[in-house]
Amino acid sequence: MAAATTNDSNDDIRTRTQQSPLASKRAKQSNTPTEDNRKGKVGGYFTLGYKEGFSQWWANVPAAAAEHAVLSYIPYLRKPPTHTQTGSAPPSTNASTMSISDSADKEAAPVRTNSLADPFGPRQWHSQLVKLGGKGRALNEFSVERLGEAQDQNLVMLHGYGAGLGFFYKNFEGLSRVPGWKLYALDLLGMGRSSRPPFRVHAKDRQKSIAEAEDWFVDALEEWRVKRNIDRFTLLGHSLGGYMAVAYALKYPGHLNKLILASPVGIPEDPYAVNAEMPDPSNSTLTNEFSQDQEATTEYSNPKLPEAAKTVGDNNNFLNARSKAQKSNPNGDDTGDTPPGTPRKPLPKWLTYLWDANISPFSIVRWSGPLGPRFVSGWTSRRFSHLPPDEAQALHTYAYSLFRQRGSGEYALAYILAPGAFARSPLIRRIHGVGRQMISVNGTRTSSIAIAQQRRENGIPVVLMYGENDWMDIAGGYNVEQKINEEKERIIKTATLEERENDRGSAKCLVIKRAGHHVYLDGWEEFNEVMREEMMDVSGQTTIG
Repeated sequence: MAAATTNDSNDDIRTRTQQSPLASKRAKQSNTPTEDNRKGKVGGYFTLGYKEGFSQWWANVPAAAAEHAVLSYIPYLRKPPTHTQTGSAPPSTNASTMSISDSADKEAAPVRTNSLADPFGPRQWHSQLVKLGGKGRALNEFSVERLGEAQDQNLVMLHGYGAGLGFFYKNFEGLSRVPGWKLYALDLLGMGRSSRPPFRVHAKDRQKSIAEAEDWFVDALEEWRVKRNIDRFTLLGHSLGGYMAVAYALKYPGHLNKLILASPVGIPEDPYAVNAEMPDPSNSTLTNEFSQDQEATTEYSNPKLPEAAKTVGDNNNFLNARSKAQKSNPNGDDTGDTPPGTPRKPLPKWLTYLWDANISPFSIVRWSGPLGPRFVSGWTSRRFSHLPPDEAQALHTYAYSLFRQRGSGEYALAYILAPGAFARSPLIRRIHGVGRQMISVNGTRTSSIAIAQQRRENGIPVVLMYGENDWMDIAGGYNVEQKINEEKERIIKTATLEERENDRGSAKCLVIKRAGHHVYLDGWEEFNEVMREEMMDVSGQTTIG
């Protein structure tokens, strides 16, 4: 389909968003929560008022329109392309399969920005639905491509649990400045605006159930890679997306140039999560995802993290993190000091019960009807409190539009994580195998060929990024750094001279200043700068332009 600066479906999306009852009401009188209310200082935990919540529920903004509104904040892109093959119809009270439309008028034409309006252009932006094999399997994709130059590098971005590719709206423009790169952001299968087939685990064995839940996501990613005819790429994953990025690297080796994990979930080992059928740990930092005010996070510099750690964010940080952990937890319990605004509380019994029953938080949003937007505001008002009010409102609407979609991939969480966000199969036990798998001479993994026809991967760089005030345990990142580098030393000892020279394995852990768990959004400017450096390292560049 020919590129265009606008199309009918995009105009329709924008019109529908502007004409919603909530938007019309805001035009007459400001219904956006007040500054104090938006920061969680007024109105209790759920900051959205009942009338505002009912108005948003009644407006029933489709996910496609909400995604379009968020992507409209990308610099130099005034009218982002947005396909409406999924998420174009508002969810009904009945279970919806988020059906896939094959109609040509639901597709979006790519949008081009020229060098006059875009100082880093020309670039092409595209929104597509990539269909996979099987019934009702498709991935929502947003891509940015540089025009007029050779492209030999690809960056693939994976979001966290229950989120969507729109959350990366602060990163698309900055990361697509690097010459020779094409960016792809994907909604995980069963999340965002990807299709939502029924999620089922058939295995009865504990480990097989975990593997089956992981395969739900990583098999779809591999199938997408084949469809896109991409041989090698750099993979970035945030939170649950980071967990799945590691699972992908282990199951489908030979395709990654670099692995970047932004505050990944599932690294530390917890005896309850590993051994108990359904654990109930005494404390968990997971509650901070819902209680932490991001405005405080982005303005607050953690005094327990030395200045050297904030700027260098490498080897010095390992001892700093270990020292921090020892100071805050001298007795091996969870009663140590925490930075202001990051209280550590026990998981409520009701939450553990719901987790055990595999009832997701999004199920509650769907069941609550008109109260749903108000419940979601308890998270969004804190998570996006550091952003301008209009962007925060757009992200709130986007989040609510995704949360109320039919449940699918979200049900994998209980198989992968125990209550408290500890992995049932911790990554610290297996991440040292990333970049060290046996593959065939032509680069594919197989166990059926003779050993003489196999070779071991020669390692890949692994980069871990955490926010300075991240509720995810940064010490796990330094443990990964140590474990991967120790594995390299072990392999190098028996390697040939050629194998030593070709070995690319490495690991480092970086800290993004004044950021929390959502490092790509809280500290997006520094995050983008670090990412550009990592991308240029892959392509052998030293500067942009």
